[in-house]
Amino acid sequence: MYYCYISLLNECLCLIMWTCTSPAPPAATEVKSVTLPPRSPNLNAYAERFVRTIQESYLDRLILFGEGSLRKAIHEFVAHYHLERNHQGWGNRLIVPREPQVETSGAIRRRQRLGGMLNYDYRQAA
Repeated sequence: MYYCYISLLNECLCLIMWTCTSPAPPAATEVKSVTLPPRSPNLNAYAERFVRTIQESYLDRLILFGEGSLRKAIHEFVAHYHLERNHQGWGNRLIVPREPQVETSGAIRRRQRLGGMLNYDYRQAA
């Protein structure tokens, strides 16, 4: 199972993600924030790439009404990004694979997120 939440730490919006196999996230009081110098994107390349991906691919195409809709859009994107997308670094496999499908007679279903911008096809059990 995969969990994420968005919180406000030191006036910065933070996305905190973890799985049930990893320990629970630290409390907000235990999180130590590090202030980076301005215009230094290479100091946190993973976060910069994540923000660029979600912004260019999805947020530019959505009309958001307040913080709640932004949180919902980010949550849906993160769930798709980590659970329903093939990852090249993992041999084009899912990070958390579904149960192996032995039968091929079930109907193929599609799960849509963010108004159909994110799609995940799976076979329903017969």
